[in-house]
Formats: sequence, structure tokens, C-alpha cells
Amino acid sequence: MPRKPPPSSPSSAAAVASADHRRQSAIALKAAFSIAARWGLRDAQLGILLGGVPEPSLRRWKAQLRDSGGIRTELSRDQLDRVSYLLGIYKALHILFPDAGQADGWIHRANTAPAFGGGSALERMLGGGMDDLRMVRRYLDAWRG
Repeated sequence: MPRKPPPSSPSSAAAVASADHRRQSAIALKAAFSIAARWGLRDAQLGILLGGVPEPSLRRWKAQLRDSGGIRTELSRDQLDRVSYLLGIYKALHILFPDAGQADGWIHRANTAPAFGGGSALERMLGGGMDDLRMVRRYLDAWRG
């Protein structure tokens, strides 16, 4: 009679899930740091875009990624969603503008669209709300058609 494998313990399943979440968090942070560098953002600005992450945390995570390729933290669902919006905005801009300088500079330029009120997309996103990121993403998606 075949033996059944032992059931996985809740603690081992939780450890695997936690390790997966840390890997996802590291990948998301690498992407966010890369986009922030391309856009010329300061740590304080990136912290706002990620939902209020303090600058010391961002510096610690950068050092962990640089030194070990991973991080010893797990981003919240909200923070992962925010990174997803940043990735979508970045991708949309690079589809709309074939020149990388134009694409990366767009977020800094004043925009006369009613949603921006004459300010830049970055100013809108620095409002800090998830809705601000969502609005910029939807604006670009609509522009792309």
C-alpha cells in the first residue's frame, strides 16, 4: 500500500509563503528603485508613492538589495499594488514615447488636462493616494487607446 506523504505543517507552509512574499517584495522594490532612478525621484518622493515609506527604510532596503539581492521585509498588499501602478505608468509612457528621455521626463512636465489642473503627473501622484496613481495610469491607458 503506497504511503501518503506527511501533511505539511502550518508553520512550514507559512515559511514558504513568507519566503515567496519576500521574493515578490524584492522584485517589486528593484523595479520601483529602477523607475525612481529613471524619473530622477528623491527617496522622499518614492516613499510617498509607495504609501508613506520612511526614507530610512528605503535606504535600508536599497542596501539590502545591493548587498544580498534580497530584503528582510515584506511589502504590504497596498505597497505591491502601488508598485504595480508605477510599472504600468512607466510601461505606458515608454509605449507612447519612443524616446526614453521623453518618456521619463513626461511625469515632470505641466499638463493642461483637467485631471492634472496644470500640474505635472508627478505632482498628482505625490498627493499620496492610491487614487492618484490609478488616475495617472488610467489617463495614460486611455491616451494609448
